[in-house]
Amino acid sequence: MDIKVVARNILALVAGILVGVFLNGFLVTVGPAIVPLPDGADISTMDGLRDSMKLFAPINFLFPFLAHALGALLGAFVAAKLALSHNFKFAMGVGLFFLAGGTYMVANVGGPLWFNALDLILAYLPMAWLGARLAGKR
Repeated sequence: MDIKVVARNILALVAGILVGVFLNGFLVTVGPAIVPLPDGADISTMDGLRDSMKLFAPINFLFPFLAHALGALLGAFVAAKLALSHNFKFAMGVGLFFLAGGTYMVANVGGPLWFNALDLILAYLPMAWLGARLAGKR
């Protein structure tokens, strides 16, 4: 096994995760400016977010879903584009990383069942698959 290929593939995975995390954070940050939070909602801490979930209308879950889905999509795309081999596996690795983060959030923050199911089922692995497909590498 060529060490350069291994190193490049690891860097592709890390780059995909970092780009995806950046986009996720950006969308979560700007979301409330576009879709205002309900009165009394405090998302500055995990406890505040957990307590505010009961105040959220369905529209308040739009940007969190977009952040998760588009973060996984772009991250997987970047990993698949940059990896020298096993492009699909590295793209799906990004999806698994994001799925782990989403599972952590569901376990610690909660939220309505419909959103948790939609998020965990559609936002991570399907978007990573799509990112790999859009990258055009197998």
